[in-house]
Amino acid sequence: MSVATPDRRGRGFQSAARLLKERIRVAGESRGFAVSRLLTHWAEVVGEEIAAMALPVKIGYGREGIGATLTLLTTGAAAPVLQMQLPKIRERVNACYGYNAISKVVITQTAPTGFAEGQVAFRPAPKAPPAPPDPGCVAAARTLSGEIGDPTLRAALEALGEKVLSRPGKRKG
Repeated sequence: MSVATPDRRGRGFQSAARLLKERIRVAGESRGFAVSRLLTHWAEVVGEEIAAMALPVKIGYGREGIGATLTLLTTGAAAPVLQMQLPKIRERVNACYGYNAISKVVITQTAPTGFAEGQVAFRPAPKAPPAPPDPGCVAAARTLSGEIGDPTLRAALEALGEKVLSRPGKRKG
């Protein structure tokens, strides 16, 4: 008797990255990305400054199969700055691949919302400032860590206590 899918019992939990790795690889390969790291870690590969201006859209391979073309999506205002950095981008992307895979980088200009690929925000939304801690939680954390002699350790324990005591659904005190 043969089973089509492996039995997962007894293997425990798996990380989301491990579960999605194959799907990301297949989706990336359909756009020409043989190395999914280029998509998932774009800011690490090219640097924060370039990643804020451009997103990789696709990689196209020529008829000869030697050297691919990377297409980047950017806004019109950032295109001239990005154009000057194309050799640096090509060098960093090829370092990600481990060999001279990309021979040419092409820039596509559009507004941040327009094409399907362009609907991705170029910059992450600003983080909301954290809510001020509850004075009762602060006082309780200070009381619990009051006997600690080392001021650095006491401050760290107070901060940890504030976070633990302010979590919803937890009893305070």
